[in-house]
Amino acid sequence: MATVRIPTSLRSFTGNKGEVRVAGATVGEVLGNLEKAHPGIGARVLDDKGAVRRYVNVFLNDEDIRFLQELATPVADGDRLTLIPAIAGG
Repeated sequence: MATVRIPTSLRSFTGNKGEVRVAGATVGEVLGNLEKAHPGIGARVLDDKGAVRRYVNVFLNDEDIRFLQELATPVADGDRLTLIPAIAGG
């Protein structure tokens, strides 16, 4: 299982937990299982086509998945997935 770090803005979906353990062999499977365990969070992370939203960064350990295999990136037991929504303002 991977540990998924949940940003403060999405913790309402996880019962205010900052980290949750989720099974999956790829980043896409982990995010799909995250949605099953915590309904509603998936729509904040993935778009209607199932891709990671433009304003959400997903890191596997310390690597941005956009520079790996994106949602097909393999996940090993004990890996850490971090969700980081972009913050805009002026």
